[in-house]
Amino acid sequence: MTPDPAAAARDETRGRVADLAAEDAGGLSTALLGDFLDVLTSAVADGRPLSRRQLRTLRTHGDTAALQGVALRALLDLYLSSAWRLWRTLPAVVDAERNPNAVVTAGEVMLHAVDDAVAELTEGFQLARRTLVRAEVSARREFVDDLLSGSADIAGVMGRAENFGLDLSGPHAVVVVTASTPFTDGGAVITDVERAVEGRKADSETLVASKEGRLVVVFAAPDRTAVEYVVERVRSATERRSDSTGWVRRIGVGRTGPSVTGVASSYREALDALDLGAKLGLDAPVVDARELLVYRVLLDDRPAISDLVHTVLTPLLSARGGAEPLLNTLFTYFGTGGNSAETARSMHLSVRAVTYRLARIAELTGHDVSEPSERFALQTAVYGARLLGWPSAD
Repeated sequence: MTPDPAAAARDETRGRVADLAAEDAGGLSTALLGDFLDVLTSAVADGRPLSRRQLRTLRTHGDTAALQGVALRALLDLYLSSAWRLWRTLPAVVDAERNPNAVVTAGEVMLHAVDDAVAELTEGFQLARRTLVRAEVSARREFVDDLLSGSADIAGVMGRAENFGLDLSGPHAVVVVTASTPFTDGGAVITDVERAVEGRKADSETLVASKEGRLVVVFAAPDRTAVEYVVERVRSATERRSDSTGWVRRIGVGRTGPSVTGVASSYREALDALDLGAKLGLDAPVVDARELLVYRVLLDDRPAISDLVHTVLTPLLSARGGAEPLLNTLFTYFGTGGNSAETARSMHLSVRAVTYRLARIAELTGHDVSEPSERFALQTAVYGARLLGWPSAD
């Protein structure tokens, strides 16, 4: 077949238009145009809008661009640049002096076609992006759940961790924040915390997410300084929200551990620290698992601590008004380091009333807080009662 010189010239012109438009769009591939220039030329020549099939093809190009990570602005720049560059090569424009009316018709068809093309490209792109975002959110949620549960395949979790900026071969720790308003992924507080902790060294890895309404921060913890830094940044970022809205939060800190198992263990310890802090009525906004180990020891042998509580404190149930007032007095007294005056101020009582209650406790239980050996048993039993919820949970 003899080559058609005119057709070859048209192909060369459209190829040049496509290349220049791709440069305008920041070097995108001309493959993203597909047969758009041919379709547009034919539509103008025939004086008709783009067909449904052609529009579906354009939507597919938008989908492809999104999957390739192309920015929507660059994609539209590619198409619009190719359209205005193609305009001057169209037969109706080239023959404008001979038939001016044809240029007007060509312009109307051209603008209509480009408008339809942009709409289809955008819709295809946005639908694909939404699908990608949903997939990314789902994958991230699944990873966070697997990482913190400690029950998933360790090698698989470590492999996926790289996709989220974590290298779990080293030691990591977990901080958990609970608040009066549940946390959600994408919330303003999570964004604030991410920005705050990213102030660390450039090679540090941090994952900030929500789980069951709590904020969770997983971070590299090569030493205690790194832990203290992250805890302070999380405290500071959440404190600003607390000061401005009356929002209440508590922060639990787990101990450092290696690999995936260390992260899961640190997460459980942070949760336990929050739970123990609440049971013990601790006022500090930050509760560190390292500082609560003695209480975990008590709970690890629940039968023994339960026996101690019942043996030492059951006589308080016979007091007028029940055991609660006397238990609260003991708890506050031990919290002040055995200072009766400070205990009285904290409980809005007189020193005489506190002294009377302590004497009554010694009378009922046979344990006097002024005697070191008896005080130890009494203090252990009181903290055990708080942890077990005695006597209301008895």
